Amino acid sequence: FIAVRGNIMNKGKGIGQLICLAVMIAVFVYAAANGLGSDHSGSIADIKQGLDLAGGVSITYEVVDENPTATEIEDTRYKLQKRVENYSTEAEVYLEGGNRINVDIPGVTNANQILEEMGQPGTLVFRTEDGTEVINGNHVVNAQAYNTRNELTNAVEYGVQLTLNDEGAAKFSEATAANIGKPIYIIYDNQTLSAPIVQDQITSTTCEITKIGSWEEASNLASGIRIGALPLELRELRSNVVGAKLGEQAVSTSLVAALIAIGLIIVFMIAIYRILGVSAGLALIMYVALLMMLISTFQVTLTLSGIAGIVLSIGMAVDANVVIFSRIREEIANGRSVQGAIKLGFSKATSAIVDGNVTTLIAAFVLYFLGSGTVKGFATTLAIGVILSMITALAVTRLAIWGFYNLGVQDPKFYGQEKPKKIFDFVGRKKIWLSIGGVIIAAGIVAMIVFGSKGYALNYGLDFVGGTSTNVMLNDDLSIEEIHAQVLPVVNEAVANADAQANKVTGSNEIIIKTRELTLDERNAMNQALIDKFGITSEAINAENISATIGKEMQSAAVRAVAIALVLMLLYIWFRFKDVRFGAGSIMALAHDVLVVITAYAICRWSVGNAFIACILTVLGYSINATIIVYDRIRENIALAKPKEMLSDIVNASITQTLTRSINTTVTTFISVAMLYILGVSSMQAFALPLIVGVLCGAFSSVFLAANFWLMMHPKDKVAMDLQVKAE
Repeated sequence: FIAVRGNIMNKGKGIGQLICLAVMIAVFVYAAANGLGSDHSGSIADIKQGLDLAGGVSITYEVVDENPTATEIEDTRYKLQKRVENYSTEAEVYLEGGNRINVDIPGVTNANQILEEMGQPGTLVFRTEDGTEVINGNHVVNAQAYNTRNELTNAVEYGVQLTLNDEGAAKFSEATAANIGKPIYIIYDNQTLSAPIVQDQITSTTCEITKIGSWEEASNLASGIRIGALPLELRELRSNVVGAKLGEQAVSTSLVAALIAIGLIIVFMIAIYRILGVSAGLALIMYVALLMMLISTFQVTLTLSGIAGIVLSIGMAVDANVVIFSRIREEIANGRSVQGAIKLGFSKATSAIVDGNVTTLIAAFVLYFLGSGTVKGFATTLAIGVILSMITALAVTRLAIWGFYNLGVQDPKFYGQEKPKKIFDFVGRKKIWLSIGGVIIAAGIVAMIVFGSKGYALNYGLDFVGGTSTNVMLNDDLSIEEIHAQVLPVVNEAVANADAQANKVTGSNEIIIKTRELTLDERNAMNQALIDKFGITSEAINAENISATIGKEMQSAAVRAVAIALVLMLLYIWFRFKDVRFGAGSIMALAHDVLVVITAYAICRWSVGNAFIACILTVLGYSINATIIVYDRIRENIALAKPKEMLSDIVNASITQTLTRSINTTVTTFISVAMLYILGVSSMQAFALPLIVGVLCGAFSSVFLAANFWLMMHPKDKVAMDLQVKAE
């Protein structure tokens, strides 16, 4: 009677759990589709789209001042870049001709409001600790970075020299006399650039900010001060509402690719993991709905590369489930009951999942706070995806599994078990694995040297090197799809390797064609081809050279953010694994993956633009996660090591035990990216192909290289229990 009553109660509990899960999924799917409230906020339809998907406002400013210097122009461009990030991290700011600045802001249509805000000078103030304003940008004449060598230590020291006008010098003298030993805060647009400590009263029109860590920091601080004090005045030359660069087809095909990828991943997971796969499928549906809602709620601007990143994250989202399921099946194979295996599976998998995702989150937060433009937008999407994948794996999947178990699905055959694996000698063949990576990277270096001698080592696109922008007034109003089908082929036929992009000015027949920088002969050839094809006059065509949309500041910010992220990731892994060699090995594996992807870009001459940055960052996030899974198993096996068991044996066993996870996660991720390549528009395919390379080399490094890198940093093959003692 007690057993029967217990079974009835368990089934009732299981039914309740599954009903609860079904209701949650239905609610979140409905909310993602329709939003919350009358304004539909949080819905897919409310997601902000980039210039390539939905268009926006394009404004051209002209400098009023006569004969502005190149530094003043570039500082003004940078100031506007920082300002437009308040509207969208995907906004583009670039130079046009010698004294004009173009600003393209996606997802907005009110040009007049933006015009009122954009051209205003930034607010630069110097404040004391109690908030008293000392001077402002009007008092600053100039700021320049400098370096000098300390005569006593022979070390290079960096600083910034400030030049003030007479009024500013007088105010600064009074403030510094009253604040010796205290900081003076330098604030631009409510952000603190620096807080140097006053050493003595400053009575002249020049002063120095010393003890700055690097030339780059000093240069950025000087630039920030100059921007706030910039006297250049801007006036609007023209403003337009521009249409999408890619049209509705890009969105619709991407949506189809995502739906097919979700379906195939769920089928794959069910085929491999049975009832566990069903649970993963339910969690994946919840993940996608929540991801869409949060992207909409946080107003993340979605571009073509952003869509690709989301589709890729769908493949990666089941990774935590794969880790858990592999553990459950191992425990069943070891003789555990299904109930015990589920408990132990979640318990043993949690540390690997948390460590892998926290490491990725560290990178995301650093990229967000230190990066700009595309990097900041990518970091936001990455952080949202990582957090959601942990929640859905550790909570939603758990609820589903226990729901099915309590309902009566308790036979081990519904869960499967890991089959015994023959331990493969990964360590003994490390020279082969290292040679494969080394040969590929060497080929990339050779390719970059060869191509670099002829121009650029990589095929830099408009985003990095600028080009030519041509405005064309056609006789007919063409849709963006018609422009792609009729106009761009004419341009590409007239100019070899034009790297042409196009969008249109809303409400007119005008289109904007952007290409690599064209010579005079190439401009004439393109113009004549357009005249012959569309029956227009030469007066309907106007061209100007434009600068890169990814300026040097954005490039240096991205590099700096990645470098700091790698250091923090190394420190976290060192702290968690109690061995700095784990951190160093993971960084070496990441370096391998990045270099292999760059090699593919160099040899295949793929265009290097915004998508390149997103691709590299995606590979970093994917690869570190895969490496942590292997390292976690090594850590666990060292703790369980038997007397005289060697580290090489531990490494071989750990890689073999996690091999199923590595293969299955690679398959699910590959499915997502492959769908993008097969079904996506040409721009999507150009992004998906490098990602395929990144996914494959990330899987290769996590299986064949990462653990070997760690082992190679030991002086010789040790008895594993030696490390066990040190860890204790």
